[in-house]
Amino acid sequence: MSLSDADHDLVTATLGREPTPAEVALFENLWSEHCAYRSSRPLLSAFDSESDAVVVGPGDDAAVLALPTPAAADTPAADRGASEYGDTYVTFGIESHNHPSYVDPFDGAATGVGGIVRDTMSMGAYPIALLDSLYFGEFTREESRYLFDGVVDGIAHYGNCIGVPTVGGSVAFHDGYEGNPLVNVACVGLTTEDRLVTATAQTPGNALVLVGNATGRDGLGGASFASEDLAEDAETEDRPAVQVGDPYAEKRLIECNEALIDEGLVVSARDLGAAGLGGASSELVAKGDLGASIDLDAVHQREPNMNALEILLAESQERMCYEVDPADVGRVRALAERFELGCSVIGEVTDGSYVCTFDGETVVDVPADFLADGAPMHDLPSAEPRTPERDLPDVDLGSAFEAVVSDPTTASKRWVYRQYDHEVGVRTAVAPGDDAAILAVREAGGDGGGEGVGVDAGDTDGDATGDESVGLALASGAVPRWTSVDPYDGARAVALENASNLAAKGAVPLAAVDCLNGGNPENPDVYGGFEAIVDGLADACSALDAPVVGGNVSLYNDSVAGPIPPTPTLAVLGTRRGVDAPPATLDGTAADASALVVVGGTGETDALGGSAYLATVGGTDRFPSLPADPADVVASLARVARLPSTLASHDVSEGGLAVTLAELVDDAGAAVTLPTRAAAFAETPGRLVVQTTDPDAVRDAAGDLTVTRIGDVTTDGTLSLTVGEETLTVTAAAIRTHRDVIASELASSTTGG
Repeated sequence: MSLSDADHDLVTATLGREPTPAEVALFENLWSEHCAYRSSRPLLSAFDSESDAVVVGPGDDAAVLALPTPAAADTPAADRGASEYGDTYVTFGIESHNHPSYVDPFDGAATGVGGIVRDTMSMGAYPIALLDSLYFGEFTREESRYLFDGVVDGIAHYGNCIGVPTVGGSVAFHDGYEGNPLVNVACVGLTTEDRLVTATAQTPGNALVLVGNATGRDGLGGASFASEDLAEDAETEDRPAVQVGDPYAEKRLIECNEALIDEGLVVSARDLGAAGLGGASSELVAKGDLGASIDLDAVHQREPNMNALEILLAESQERMCYEVDPADVGRVRALAERFELGCSVIGEVTDGSYVCTFDGETVVDVPADFLADGAPMHDLPSAEPRTPERDLPDVDLGSAFEAVVSDPTTASKRWVYRQYDHEVGVRTAVAPGDDAAILAVREAGGDGGGEGVGVDAGDTDGDATGDESVGLALASGAVPRWTSVDPYDGARAVALENASNLAAKGAVPLAAVDCLNGGNPENPDVYGGFEAIVDGLADACSALDAPVVGGNVSLYNDSVAGPIPPTPTLAVLGTRRGVDAPPATLDGTAADASALVVVGGTGETDALGGSAYLATVGGTDRFPSLPADPADVVASLARVARLPSTLASHDVSEGGLAVTLAELVDDAGAAVTLPTRAAAFAETPGRLVVQTTDPDAVRDAAGDLTVTRIGDVTTDGTLSLTVGEETLTVTAAAIRTHRDVIASELASSTTGG
């Protein structure tokens, strides 16, 4: 894209002259939708971003949250006092790498991981976990499987090489993502109060130091590329806009950053992402109401004859920009050399404008705040989303069950997460494949932390998995079927679903970050859906007492296939005392002494809109109604999950009770009776299926929630499901075959079968 006439006129008027070519390129990238949020920023004030836990909220590279003490970790956030938080902090951020992942799925996804990890580092934190939420076109399409395979390979390669576990996420397939997949990656880091760094420059005269890989020509125009629709020839024509990552350099940079923080050498920091050096350095000083003097010739480069524009805007990976006291520059350089990283003193912080020189000439001289924050906001028309009519199919129970359970979106994602090293760091107590991941944070128990939080990241000796640790619960994802049918209530349901995933493991929400993905906002229908998902997430997260502390917006996700569904990816972080969570598989050894109950409404009279059932067998319906008090629902579900009598706990989500039961059955089976087809397949979130030895204790813990006995656990490894007058009997082995559709189809396509 190029700088619009209106933007050019504004820049010219403000500068009092024609901008230089380098200035035009900077404004084009930093005023792009990707960087400036010109269409979305007016909407984002709807989010509540404050709580006693929030140390650093939106606007920095990542949010910073204080963890509660172990004694307070089970208490809902609304009921905690400020004194119940310690000085162990976690960082939390999320980013998208959508367009690059279509053009080059491996490198696009890999560099998305690298970028969100460096956002974590720039806050003085050591990265401890990743989550990925991935969206592709219909799985039956060859191109979708190619993109899916490449993206998962890229995430696995980069994350495994840098030693940061990928512990959770989601995968969805939907025809709305044909030609425009979404790759959303979240990262959690660990730090302490005394190690915290921000992206706000502090003092004129301090040096600006670039540490990391040499600057090349890769990723040029990446920010502007991400702010326009994908063209039909994007896979070839836009490849130069995709960065190429080096995870081994990133690992060295992680450890170098840790050493710099240990020694107190970093005054402020910003990673080099969108718009490269120009973006990072200008935003760093702008946040401090300061300026900079930068010598582009001083930047260490890996390609000959680079010009000023290329040095400024290349998005070469594995680079950090640090503000450093001049007296400490030598030590910074020495540490960079120790980790075999390049290091350049590129200039200094000033109290004037943002100035860049190249080859003895001034190529940029603009007010830093005008460059970083001066883009005018858009006022776009929107259209109200439409509500679908009810048109339910007539299909037998067996066919419906098989279709839903074998749908790639509801099926097993084992093929994905088995490629990730989710145990590195030895914090992972609940691994991928469950409702939520749980990490042990021993430091929050008062034993650990301080210097070198990354060095001792794997130390879980002693009581790290006991009650004196904080269990950090993580879940992320969106459900495009829901938000396609009803963007507002679908987004609310996404928030409740992610919070229910935490609750199924006994955790309560602490905070959330979002990645708001939409199509071309200049289309009123698209912008209307985008407005609705923003309002829906904002209302739901506020009701859940889960402040939205950061995020990302990705618009112009259109291709020749049209706009994507409005996709509000939410990553939610919660806490519990200890990490001993109930599993999501039934315990056959206690079959005779236990019962199966649903905590929360069974949905027998509710709607089926947005369900896998209608998506696979046909039909339409409105979206189901949601609970009036989601915070109470989640707190009650978490209490139930923490009961000693709870032997298994699994939330009800995509595919409804039918899929939940299919996932619970393994060596142990279940005999279940439900009144209606809607009771089996409705996807109303905020419900748990619980195997319990004490139904009365469940009712006491559930408070005002309905507790309904639906059947018994058996020892025969068979699911017997009666719905109305129909009964289906299916073995666990047959269920596994249905649910392994992703692995089997990919293996078949690889062998030509």
